[in-house]
Amino acid sequence: MTLLDLPAVNATLNGLSATFLVAGFVFIKRGNKIAHRNCMISAFVTSVVFLGCYLTYHGYLACVLHRGPTRFVNPAWFRPIYLTILLTHTMLAVVIVPLIITSLWRAKSERFEAHKKIARWTLPLWLYVSVTGVLVYWLLYIKFPQS
Repeated sequence: MTLLDLPAVNATLNGLSATFLVAGFVFIKRGNKIAHRNCMISAFVTSVVFLGCYLTYHGYLACVLHRGPTRFVNPAWFRPIYLTILLTHTMLAVVIVPLIITSLWRAKSERFEAHKKIARWTLPLWLYVSVTGVLVYWLLYIKFPQS
């Protein structure tokens, strides 16, 4: 494995994060607070590891290989759809960070009513970012591999 394999690792980490988020949601709906907590902490840790790998990969591309990120060029007809997915993914990835931290902090502080209020926004946005992260990888490297 090399640093050029990190996009697949990143997609896997995003998929794991999404899985932990869904499982955590199911657990809290069933009243299993401990399993919910463990899943949400796992989703957070997985997302933090993802961020480290993502920054490592893009830093390697820029500083060592002196190139930018992979560009989606072909097929040209799908490029606007891909860019829309990528743009919403990227914007929400920035927005979600303070929501995640606030959600986790409120839960840790046992301010559960306040936690529930923000978690109603955090969960779907975080899940969207995780799922679209996998989708971006699949489109860019599997479905329409770019040269």
